[in-house]
Amino acid sequence: MLKVVKFGGSSLADSKQFKKVKDIVTADDSRRIVVVSAPGKRDKTDSKVTDLLYLCHAHLKYGVSYKPTFDMIEERFNDIYEGCGLTCDLEPEFAKIRSRMNKDMSIDYLVSRGEYLSAILMADYLGYHFVDAKDVVFFNYDGKINLEKSYEAISKKLAQYERLVIPGFYGSLPNGKVKTMSRGGSDISGSIAAAAIDATIYENWTDVSGILMADPRIVDSPKPIERITYGELRELAYMGADVLHEDAIYPVRDKQIPLNIRNTNMPDNKGTLIMESFDEKEQSEEERNRFITGISGRRNFSIISVYKNRVSSEAKLMRDVLLVFQNYDINIETTLSGIDCFSVVVSTEKVKEYIYDIVEEIKAACSPEEVKVMENISLVATVGRKMMYRPGVSGRVFNALGDQNINIRMISQGADEISITVGVDNRDFEKTIKLLYNSFVTNN
Repeated sequence: MLKVVKFGGSSLADSKQFKKVKDIVTADDSRRIVVVSAPGKRDKTDSKVTDLLYLCHAHLKYGVSYKPTFDMIEERFNDIYEGCGLTCDLEPEFAKIRSRMNKDMSIDYLVSRGEYLSAILMADYLGYHFVDAKDVVFFNYDGKINLEKSYEAISKKLAQYERLVIPGFYGSLPNGKVKTMSRGGSDISGSIAAAAIDATIYENWTDVSGILMADPRIVDSPKPIERITYGELRELAYMGADVLHEDAIYPVRDKQIPLNIRNTNMPDNKGTLIMESFDEKEQSEEERNRFITGISGRRNFSIISVYKNRVSSEAKLMRDVLLVFQNYDINIETTLSGIDCFSVVVSTEKVKEYIYDIVEEIKAACSPEEVKVMENISLVATVGRKMMYRPGVSGRVFNALGDQNINIRMISQGADEISITVGVDNRDFEKTIKLLYNSFVTNN
């Protein structure tokens, strides 16, 4: 059995958290590759090391002294070093970074040093071999990760050293320069490492015990999700749930590797297990009685509706409408079609600058009877792989919202029947999520 474990910034905030990580890693001999983030916040008033590094770069750019901020970063790492009783020498590393501090310094190189230094400390603490991510995670010049080359490099390192610590969040371009990922990129690094060695499981350790069924800022104490498919996860994430970085899903999903989200502070909690599919015979009693996996949503959408007699039979009209949005490089969230109306749902933020031009171009291209724009719309998705086997789900959604006088502006159900999305007024966003949660979960 081979496991890749990734630890987020909250799991590495100080020496006490480092000790928790060591206990987790050493408790299972199959945890052979450890991927680490930069140290996160120690408390609500603290700063993440990565944010401090971005601040250093801003100071360099505008001619402000970076030294006080960088001193704070050094102090953070030295506190971990001393608290864990380590022996590696960080002074040459700090000196190297300082020697490159000028206004032309690469921002990617600078902000990646949080993960780099964190990995050096963790490798020393665990007695694992440190591998610089720039030597095993490779980008093409177009910014896409060269998975095949990265997989080969990571596999070779594991065969050579057996136990590795790799910094997350960055890799290198073909010219050797450091290239960072988007924020949350350490999840991607862990996923790549897991796929590279065909891991039995990829464990992603953070400060929550898995994924919750709804946003805890909206629903009081939402229940955790024990098991979720990759398809369901993508639906929830797309609709706004704060889960994994989307690019962190692909490598492990492609290799059919389970992903387990765990809590560093509660290591006995099994967290959330994510797989392509499950044997439903193995589900718990609570899962058996629940056919909804989760509820999530996003605010601020616009619905542009094109009215024309028998529009449903005019494929060219639908194509021409979509082409207008394509010309403005605006992504379509979903489309809705009736006999005499074709509607497009888009982000209000993305379309607001061009909305009048778009409407005029649609009129010129399609000669519709009318074009209407409805703004201030929220989309809320109810997601569950078992909904397709349960009749009356849509009716239950309508009833729950209708009873509370919430007007449904649109409804959409995917062909795979794992999600039902409703559009409501922005003012009803949180109320809608609470009502659906109570209907499908609390009162189930």
